[in-house]
Amino acid sequence: MKKLAFLSTDNLEDFFVYDDLLVVPFAQAGWHVDTISWHRSDVNWDDYEAVIVRSTWDYQQHANAFLNALTIIEQSTARLENPFQLQRWNMHKTYLNDLQKQGITTVPTLWLPGFDKHLIAAQFDLWDTRHLIIKPTLSANADDTFKLTPAELEEKSEQLSSLFTRREMMVQPFLDTIVEEGEYSLFYFGGEYSHAILKRPAAGDFRVQEEHGGQLSPHHADATMRQVAEQALAAMPDSALYARVDLIRCNNEWAVMELELIEPSLYFTLDAKSPQRFVDAFIARLDR
Repeated sequence: MKKLAFLSTDNLEDFFVYDDLLVVPFAQAGWHVDTISWHRSDVNWDDYEAVIVRSTWDYQQHANAFLNALTIIEQSTARLENPFQLQRWNMHKTYLNDLQKQGITTVPTLWLPGFDKHLIAAQFDLWDTRHLIIKPTLSANADDTFKLTPAELEEKSEQLSSLFTRREMMVQPFLDTIVEEGEYSLFYFGGEYSHAILKRPAAGDFRVQEEHGGQLSPHHADATMRQVAEQALAAMPDSALYARVDLIRCNNEWAVMELELIEPSLYFTLDAKSPQRFVDAFIARLDR
């Protein structure tokens, strides 16, 4: 059998992982899968036909080391998915600026090189919002993400100043639709639509990730949602084996919250045919 590696991390006990659902369809297609932590330095990647980045869910804490690990794989004979340049582009959320410049609607965002309390405070009136979201431009799993009122911004200013010292950050208005309606994720394999889900935060929270109590359900993405998602895919600097496009309703239109190309959960549990679609897309890319 051909050998394939799923790139993971050392400890996933606090996460929901669904990539094992790919093992059987890959085996039926003639591929043996090994799951390997990206932290390991003793792997000969030439032993593998391909490496698919999957559950590297601590990479944002060690960004340079992660890029170095990807570089080593890229320099081996193994095929890296998604492509190295695409992952590097996607690591910092400033890629949303690139999408916006190409006419794609994104959530309004203030980009800052570090914490600036007065400039951030001004956004409450500018966006006519009661809450702001503050997070690093390099982040995942809602790490170091804050939802703040003006009073909470003042109260936490010392903590935020310390946390974001010389650290690029982004500020966005909190959209009430995240709790009133939810956030939608559309999944594409090999550029083709696979499935979609609706993510709602737990009562009293704003984070939609399962690890924070978010509730997930299958969703049928209509033509308008898919058009917005596919415009985002078309704006990428390279094609992707897998992509997750997160959409939210903003001012009565669909806006891209995130375009996830590194290690998004693909929620294979919510669409029984999605693992086979993923495998088929992988094999089709190899045959091109």
